[in-house]
Amino acid sequence: MKEKFLKFILNPKYIFGVYLIVALVTALSKYSRGNSINNYLIFKNVFFNTLHERNLYLQYPDLYQDSNHYGIFFSTLIAPFALMPDWMGICLWNVANTAVFLYAIYKLPLSEPKKALFALFCLQEYITSSLYFQFNVALVALLMLAAIYIYENKEVKSATATMIGIFVKIYGIVGLAQFFFIKNKFKYIISGIAIAILFFTVPMLYSSPGFVLQSYADWFQSLAEKNGQNQGLTSYQDISLMGVVRRIAGDADISNLYFLGFGVPIFLLPYIRVKQYKNYAFQLMILASTLLFVVLFSSSSESPTYIIAVAGVMIWFFIQKERTPLVTGLLIFVIILTSFSTSDLFPKYVKEHFIHKYSLKAVPCIIVWFRVIYELLTKNFEKDYTLN
Repeated sequence: MKEKFLKFILNPKYIFGVYLIVALVTALSKYSRGNSINNYLIFKNVFFNTLHERNLYLQYPDLYQDSNHYGIFFSTLIAPFALMPDWMGICLWNVANTAVFLYAIYKLPLSEPKKALFALFCLQEYITSSLYFQFNVALVALLMLAAIYIYENKEVKSATATMIGIFVKIYGIVGLAQFFFIKNKFKYIISGIAIAILFFTVPMLYSSPGFVLQSYADWFQSLAEKNGQNQGLTSYQDISLMGVVRRIAGDADISNLYFLGFGVPIFLLPYIRVKQYKNYAFQLMILASTLLFVVLFSSSSESPTYIIAVAGVMIWFFIQKERTPLVTGLLIFVIILTSFSTSDLFPKYVKEHFIHKYSLKAVPCIIVWFRVIYELLTKNFEKDYTLN
């Protein structure tokens, strides 16, 4: 029995199969409740609002609650699903996002058992994100693939992955963190520009140039307004380093600039180790830092966003050659407090009065990020890490 269990959890094919089943089950369970697919309704109407040239960032209470915060290019991605019946569209949307994420894990330079465990340890965060039909599942995959393709000298594919992220959700810009590792920078830049022009113009085919231009102006305005709303002390967003400090201090007006003022230099500091650039493990550790940074230093971070940060934690953990008690302890801390903070593992009172109130979901990832930075600045990535 024990051997069969180990064979199951250490085989990525089985774990990947579980993901696809979860994708379908979560979608159908939400659809069956009737009013539980609000995010998907927002997403699909990005396409229909573009088609009818209606402002993408206003609220439409007759169609859905809340408002859209994705770029107009997202209308192109969601179009095939939006044209389907809702029950089919939400299922295939979840499956498509899941498939991209699983492909990114498959492409990592890890052994088969490590890929299986990587997926297994991300499963709880994946479920949280998929329940809300979040694009974050695909976004983290795109950021991972952008880095992997750079190491494989596939500049066009890397640029494409990064540009999709940027044009859908501004988070995607952190894909450029891998730029210094590109061998053929000219090819990457030219292909990136060409792809950006393509993505910019495609929505014009079913709307108009004027509407697309206005939509980008509206998008940036909506993001600025959303940032201010996120910083409330009772918001279900701002689960970030800034959110932890603001909520402990009881001051929602502490500016993000204070945190970015020290966070960005710390994030960039490892790039001084130019001799380490050639090591794939160093590049992957930069990717881990990037995935953590983009969540921890954003006031828009919410619980479903943490699939991005936790994937970064897994990259950090699985390339370790020696897993010390500290490293293993940090992984367990992340799994318990970050991944299961919204589950029934914690009593409702604890979740409401401590985890939510002080954005404690972010704390384990904050500690891991500083650990990642320490390793980036001090370790020999040719000797201290393994890629199998």
